[in-house]
Amino acid sequence: MQKIPVGIVGVSGYTGLELLKILLSHPVFEIAYLANQEGTEDVSHIHPSLVNVCHQPVHKADPKVAKQCCKLIFLALPHQKAMEFAKEALELGLQVVDLSADYRLSQESYERFYTRHIDVENLQHAIYGLVEWQRGLIKKARIVANPGCYPTASLLGLLPFTPYIDSQISVFIDAKSGVSGAGKTLSENTHYTTINENMFAYSPMKHRHSGEIIEKLNRFGRCDLKVQFVPHLTPLTRGMLVSAFVHLKSANIDTLAILKDCYKGERSIRIATEPVRIKDVVGTHFCNIYIQQDGKDLWINVAIDNLLRGASSQAIVNANLMCGIEELTAIPMFAYVP
Repeated sequence: MQKIPVGIVGVSGYTGLELLKILLSHPVFEIAYLANQEGTEDVSHIHPSLVNVCHQPVHKADPKVAKQCCKLIFLALPHQKAMEFAKEALELGLQVVDLSADYRLSQESYERFYTRHIDVENLQHAIYGLVEWQRGLIKKARIVANPGCYPTASLLGLLPFTPYIDSQISVFIDAKSGVSGAGKTLSENTHYTTINENMFAYSPMKHRHSGEIIEKLNRFGRCDLKVQFVPHLTPLTRGMLVSAFVHLKSANIDTLAILKDCYKGERSIRIATEPVRIKDVVGTHFCNIYIQQDGKDLWINVAIDNLLRGASSQAIVNANLMCGIEELTAIPMFAYVP
């Protein structure tokens, strides 16, 4: 297949680095453009781990320059900055995979949890990039909104069971993430002396990712569920563990058969026979799911790598589909074990 030139805007962050690492071994995508807000003469100055691996200039982000050398761009930018760039990039004819929150939600939900949306026209046409549930639409998309890490893990676990959940009782999601999920910018919560040998909840029951989870459960699961979402920061670099607790309409439901049937043939979903572990998925695109049922009570246990399945490898899978490439091309499948 002929090489397809692609670019990364926002290469300075963790997700930008993970995108770059995957693309360097991709047999079809060719890195033609790297950018951030300032520009620098070489990407290895930003990421010293790339010395003697990748030497490529980093431009000051400009959609017009990106158009000159790329067919598709990945936006690893903060929310609001992403839609500013995407709006012009789409007008110029570029395909876009956006890793921010800017195109994931309806206008009403986005403006409730984030800020005023400046690209409502493209928002209406953006495809939510949860591959197992949107594969057909992703293949035809000009812009894909890459799901957040917490919603990815939560939705992949919950969606198979939405027809069987008692909507009169809240769904509770207990989610734990590695510190890399907070990005590179230092804060009091991510300071070493705060997070080392520590664990704590933040934004309980009002985190903005709860809006994304609720909206997509309603859209894909065709149900109106009340969700209580509590995220926790853990003293891990990367990885995510989700426990979701739901009450079923009936105890006479074979939940394991439902889960297996839903994800039959899905190579990136692994159904576990015991509670899942972060270590088994870190460094991979896999989503491991375990369930345990007690009458009408169901526990759903999910593990992913927050920077890969929850961000960068999912973005590459979406781009592969958009460009007619086998979806798991270049996708990492070997965990960082031991």
